Amino acid sequence: MALLIWNNKFSVGIPSIDSQHMVLFESLNDLHTAMMKGNAQAVTKTLLRNLVAYTHDHFRSEEAMMAAAQYPGLAAHRAKHNALTRQVEDYAARYEKGEITLNIHLLNFLRDWLTTHIQVEDNEYGPWVKEHGGR
Repeated sequence: MALLIWNNKFSVGIPSIDSQHMVLFESLNDLHTAMMKGNAQAVTKTLLRNLVAYTHDHFRSEEAMMAAAQYPGLAAHRAKHNALTRQVEDYAARYEKGEITLNIHLLNFLRDWLTTHIQVEDNEYGPWVKEHGGR
């Protein structure tokens, strides 16, 4: 069973960003599936690295789109991206050092982080970007 299932409540109304969010959902679901099947240790390092890398790419894409639309909340949104990135990178680094294991608490943190960020922060810029042509 998937940890996250995409539906329209996660849509920011910008197809390219929604597609990127779907990839993040898939990445998190891949981690969850690996853990549930008991082979998390074998694949988690790669999956976490991929999640961190894709998150960086996604945030850059969002920020470029907001800059093109001259979104007034860009600086604050970028600061949230930076804080979230540091948290995810910290978890990944701690995992790679053997300080933590992949567990449901980590997956729940990632799920909550992703869904809250999309439904709250990302939905703030969606209407502005659509109106001001930053797509």
